[in-house]
Amino acid sequence: MHKKLLLPILTVLLFIACGETRENPRELNSELLKTGEIIYNATFTDLEGNTVSVKDYKGKVILVDFWETWCGPCLQVFPAMDSLRKEYGDDFEVFAVNLQDSDTPEEVRAFAEEKGYDFNFLLDTEEVGAKVITFGIPFKIFIDPDGYLIKAEVGSSGTKGDYLKAKTIIEDNKQS
Repeated sequence: MHKKLLLPILTVLLFIACGETRENPRELNSELLKTGEIIYNATFTDLEGNTVSVKDYKGKVILVDFWETWCGPCLQVFPAMDSLRKEYGDDFEVFAVNLQDSDTPEEVRAFAEEKGYDFNFLLDTEEVGAKVITFGIPFKIFIDPDGYLIKAEVGSSGTKGDYLKAKTIIEDNKQS
């Protein structure tokens, strides 16, 4: 009888001991904490059909930028982020996540090829945007090198403003 109880108890104890506890070091409200966990566990699809996640880029500051090709403010952000990719190389990644509300994968691919930005152009095939976007696009989520949410914001401050905000976030959070 005791042997029958021992296995379930050991299984529960092992699960508790090995379970991943993620506690964001920042003081964020419950909505932002939930957004951070959704993004950390989310997957996107690159233009070649591969699955990509924040977990694949630990050690880097990541910008997850939800956008569409018709969104003028979204496109204003891109030159600034491209400059920061060149400036910070291995410390900063951009996930340009197209919502596919009005763009097809072919249109996203054509845009990416035409512009030549050094981004991870991704498709929101799992509808992550619907779970995290609060007011509209551009919707930017910054993730620290350990995978925790730093900040989430809607809109654009223009190319220079977005550059300066993102640069400060990168400088304050990069590992090297």
